Amino acid sequence: MNKNTFKSIGAFSAGFIAIFVLSYGTDTVLEAIGVFSSGPLPMYGSESLIITILIYRLIYSVVGCYIAARLAPVFPMRHAIALGVFGFVFSLIGAIVGRDLGPAWYLWGLVVFALPCAWLGGKLYEQSTSRP
Repeated sequence: MNKNTFKSIGAFSAGFIAIFVLSYGTDTVLEAIGVFSSGPLPMYGSESLIITILIYRLIYSVVGCYIAARLAPVFPMRHAIALGVFGFVFSLIGAIVGRDLGPAWYLWGLVVFALPCAWLGGKLYEQSTSRP
């Protein structure tokens, strides 16, 4: 493996770790202050809370994909999209297997928005580098 391969793996990993740490860190803080309890999300009656969770996870996905693009040695958008594909696959598995972990619309929302978030993260990086 060459130097760029290691840098690509590092860029992908850094983006993934950022998404993971931000998502679960926020969950932990919200659980600690009593906003919601640990375990599966409620299926009914907490739609605004679940929308909030979905929104911050999508924002963190954009941030993680931006990081992957920023650290990529070459082809930044490809790194962002690769992380998005990874998120799409795991969200899809979660939506199918983890049906009891939360409302279907939340689980499928993560699937539907995985690639658009990846594209947006990559695009934000591209725009930040193309300014004169």
